[in-house]
Amino acid sequence: MKEYVLSCCSPADLTLEWVARRDISFIPFNINVDGTAYKDDMGATIQPGDLFQRMLAGADVKTSQVAVGEYADYFREFLRTGRDILHVALSSGISGTFNSAALAANMMKEEFPDRKIYVIDSLCASSGYGLFMDAMADKRDEGMDIDQLYAWGMENRYKLQHWFYTTDLRFFIRGGRISKTAGAIGQVLGICPLLNVDYEGKLVPREKIRTKKRVRKRVLDVIEDHALGGKDYSGKCFISHSDEEEARIVAELISERFPNLSGKPEIFPIGVTIGCHTGPGTLAIFFWGGDRKMEEVQHKD
Repeated sequence: MKEYVLSCCSPADLTLEWVARRDISFIPFNINVDGTAYKDDMGATIQPGDLFQRMLAGADVKTSQVAVGEYADYFREFLRTGRDILHVALSSGISGTFNSAALAANMMKEEFPDRKIYVIDSLCASSGYGLFMDAMADKRDEGMDIDQLYAWGMENRYKLQHWFYTTDLRFFIRGGRISKTAGAIGQVLGICPLLNVDYEGKLVPREKIRTKKRVRKRVLDVIEDHALGGKDYSGKCFISHSDEEEARIVAELISERFPNLSGKPEIFPIGVTIGCHTGPGTLAIFFWGGDRKMEEVQHKD
């Protein structure tokens, strides 16, 4: 048994097999579809594809963050076995769950004063969050203790680049991210908005690009501009999607443009929590690059 638990939230958008192989624990989020509650447990209860089909048919979907008491119960099970916990939370820029996890951790420190409990605000989402967890697991397996890994995570969380676009504006309109007027015009013109996650972990619109073909090319340019080493990037790339065919096309284009990539881009479905907000037609690309905080400062200058 390892001396501490490495943990995340289910919107890291990985798979049950992947987290089991990497020995990462997770706490499931909660969604509601047409009045029925489901757990976001990485596809065990409800598959993302099923959710997207129901959304296309007009289903009413909602998400709810994990409550403080749920986190406390989750942490307590590990602490009772004598293990410390390093929990990495979904970005505070899109969810209040980091605060809930931090409050629960403080409660558990009083109940288990001899145990260590760390909570990191990942400032990441979807499989970008997953790629961050992948690196955390690597560092743990290389021998970092819980204090060292906490420090590494806090220092490197800004370096995970998130870029994504959608080819179906309906659910961005429904969620209020795009106005109805702008959305209607965008659909007629074939606009594919390009967005990223900024240094505060918030979703930020960056460009409006016409047609799938052009937005795919722009994404490749963005990776080259922001990845460590540019075209010689040799790290990993994760892709999350609600359109598998589009994901495979982009993965092949990335492999061609970046021949030194560490393996082929790994493709994951967008999980149901994130999917409730993005809907079908969304594709996201994640890779290691420049510090998002420094990039934002330089952009403003």
